[in-house]
Amino acid sequence: MTLRTRITLLTLALLAFSLLLIGGSVYGTLQFTLYENLRRELAETSLTAQQLIRERADLSSLPLTVYGQALWVPFPDPTAGDILQGAAIPFAQSLALGNASLTLSEKGLQEVLRSGGFYTQTVLTRPDGTQVPLRVRAERLETEIAGIPQGKQLVILLIGKSTENIESTLADFARTYTATAVLVLIFGGLLAFRLVRQTLEPLEWVARKAEQVSDKPERLPEPEGRDEVASLVRSLNRMLTRLESAWETQGRFLADASHELRTPVTAILGHISYLLRRTPVSEPQRESLEIIKREAERMQKLVGDLLELSKTGGSWKVQLGAVHLPTVLNEIVEEYSKSFEGQLSLEAPESLWVLGDPERLHQVFANLVSNAIKAHASQIRLVALDLAERVVVRVEDNGEGIPKEHLPHLFERFYRVDKARDRERGGSGLGLAIVRSIVDAHGGTVWVESEPGQGSVFSLSLKKAQAPHPQLV
Repeated sequence: MTLRTRITLLTLALLAFSLLLIGGSVYGTLQFTLYENLRRELAETSLTAQQLIRERADLSSLPLTVYGQALWVPFPDPTAGDILQGAAIPFAQSLALGNASLTLSEKGLQEVLRSGGFYTQTVLTRPDGTQVPLRVRAERLETEIAGIPQGKQLVILLIGKSTENIESTLADFARTYTATAVLVLIFGGLLAFRLVRQTLEPLEWVARKAEQVSDKPERLPEPEGRDEVASLVRSLNRMLTRLESAWETQGRFLADASHELRTPVTAILGHISYLLRRTPVSEPQRESLEIIKREAERMQKLVGDLLELSKTGGSWKVQLGAVHLPTVLNEIVEEYSKSFEGQLSLEAPESLWVLGDPERLHQVFANLVSNAIKAHASQIRLVALDLAERVVVRVEDNGEGIPKEHLPHLFERFYRVDKARDRERGGSGLGLAIVRSIVDAHGGTVWVESEPGQGSVFSLSLKKAQAPHPQLV
């Protein structure tokens, strides 16, 4: 998930939480206010109903929005069970009540008899079957009833009002607020995405420019202004300047070393050519001289490659074609088996072809085998595996092995696991860097597996090729 998406989603989450919190607060406040107003209206209506009971023993003059009913209990200290069994006599009700009646549950009756009054929610079923949700105030009164001369009587007064308007108002508010919140979230999300995109565009521009930087560091164009992005670009440019300085130092070293090596290699080749042409030599001597000449020519090519590497920045020119891999690996075995005191073996299918440059591939395998010998290996195996469209070649040894912390840096230029020991062995820290550069130029990959004391396995993957058709002479 991109940073832009994460910031947008976080903004939407905060906006949704804020809208939910605001909506819940407003809904709760509105609900409390409406029901509190209803409670006050019921309390005022109850006082009016008590006055009507004392004066006329009739509730028909109450407003049509009020559902009222009065029950006379002709004996003191009744129980809820007594009232449910008919001990209370209805003697007055409002016009809105019609033929219906207000009733309380046994628990409600116990509460009104105990506390003297409380509010409850109930549903009134009209004769036509419709139901009206009511908020009811139930009171236990000791009051006079008009027409009954015995003095104060026990009366249970029920006054209710419909909550349909309140529920409708709350539902309308919820629907309106939900629709508004959804629209706000949609437009807020679009706005947040646009603002985040505009905010991150400079950083994305820096990332694209940095991605376009080649192996050789180049300065990024500095944007105008003094904001955070401009500060970041200036910091990157200062870092790239230091990298460029290190790059130039490395390039000068490669160029100087290459030029210095050219003279002795040329001299070696000249003397070997003279010996082969002008002096009588035995067949074993001639064979040794030919090997020396071949390796000197290979070294001369390596020196040229180093010089080219210093000029091109690590991009190798290869001439790709179908290469018979067992032939290249056999050359490596023949080349090193005469000087290697251990066992050097090869396992490769005979009909195995790869897409590559034979000279460059020879250089890669020679470097890997040479490194295995320097690691004091007594057994080295070259194993070629045919894997569908790819070919994997493994160089396995039982040498000293490499600690895990060094593995990620092995293919870096001039990196040495043990600098003092590598200098004694003649290592320059370029061998594996050249290996990786050549393999990259072939469109392949190279990796290493190793543990101290258990040897190392260097593997490289190459593209598979078809065997070339024989040419008719």
